Amino acid sequence: MTRELWENRIRKCCEDAGTYREFFDDTIRTLAGIMEARDNAEELFQKGGSQVIVTHVNKAGAKNIMKHPALMAMMDLNAQALSYWRDLGLTPSGYKKLNADVVKDPGEGKFEELLAKLV
Repeated sequence: MTRELWENRIRKCCEDAGTYREFFDDTIRTLAGIMEARDNAEELFQKGGSQVIVTHVNKAGAKNIMKHPALMAMMDLNAQALSYWRDLGLTPSGYKKLNADVVKDPGEGKFEELLAKLV
């Protein structure tokens, strides 16, 4: 997926979760770039036969077994992306932190307040 598509998707997720703030746009762009790079690494991994372990021949001709470089890149990018997802409130812990001032008591959320007003 392209960076622009990722930006739109992430922004929509933030809006759906109620965590979107205009000043998050730079963070969303950064996360979109990470996700695009992760998608590119995944494509390389799949084109390489999705082999987790590959044989690498160094300059001296010695053969070494190692994890597929594209898989390692995907793992690193996923770890980076997770912190951004969390900061945007798109993980359970991140959502809870962003809404800590809104939800004071687990049983007393905004939904419950609105429902009580309707009844």
